[in-house]
Amino acid sequence: MKKDFFSTLYELLNISDFGALKEGFSHFYEDFKQGKILLDSQFRESNTYKSQPFNTENSLPSKDFGALKLCKAKVLSPLKIRRPKHVTTPQQSAKILHSVAHIESSAIILALDAAYRFKNMPLEFYADWLEVASEEIAHFELLEGLLNEIGYKYGDFNVHNGLFYALSASEGSLKIRMGVVHRGLEAKGLDANPFVLEKLAQTSLPIHSKIKEVFHIILRDEVGHVGKGDKWWKYALQNEGICTQNAQINAFSALCEEFWRFKLCGKVLNSQERLKAGFSKEELRALENLNAKYMTQHTKK
Repeated sequence: MKKDFFSTLYELLNISDFGALKEGFSHFYEDFKQGKILLDSQFRESNTYKSQPFNTENSLPSKDFGALKLCKAKVLSPLKIRRPKHVTTPQQSAKILHSVAHIESSAIILALDAAYRFKNMPLEFYADWLEVASEEIAHFELLEGLLNEIGYKYGDFNVHNGLFYALSASEGSLKIRMGVVHRGLEAKGLDANPFVLEKLAQTSLPIHSKIKEVFHIILRDEVGHVGKGDKWWKYALQNEGICTQNAQINAFSALCEEFWRFKLCGKVLNSQERLKAGFSKEELRALENLNAKYMTQHTKK
């Protein structure tokens, strides 16, 4: 008998041990690729809109997921997390690597939740987010390996749950989830990647070349993840009749303003990688203007 797609994903999302989650997901993903998973959903072609509404029916709140507890570290407010401005010691390097590892650990849950939460989507949608989850697992393992090489492990430093606040805030809407999480916060990771790597280059760790290699792998894959977020963001917009480029640019700017607390783009945009992921030059200019506007408002306060 075939396993049910959504109930099996829910079981995975309730695993709080990374090793068990990785093993369970590996079997599930292989079965999915071989057509051994029952997906009780009315599929639509990716280029067909308004055929029937996608929904989050029967999807339970993300706060119930045991997988949110993959990191056993103390969880603090994002405002209380202090990252080193300069990296000259192994411990400071470890803190930076740990913060990136926590993002990748969280991203595993974000990808699995996208596949679990939204029903009546094209088969391509589920294939996309399971592929993302698989790559995020690989990223996390690479980063955990770097931590181990300098004498640390995941869970040694405090973390914040900012990404999970975004997860909860976007539970009821495909448009908001794709826009805030996968086209917003994941694209912000593209902006941050070269700056984090530059900071880590300040130290003379013997594994510096390996760190550089890992960050290049992450950047390459994350462009694809943001591209998937871009694809399904536009899919959701087109279901609402928002089809022109200008209208979509305005819609994303409005989303950034509505969810400004999540700061959906970095102060300095990684234009080259964002263009690869589906952003247009016109939209990048709009985001830069939006950033300038809010920087001005913040300065006045």
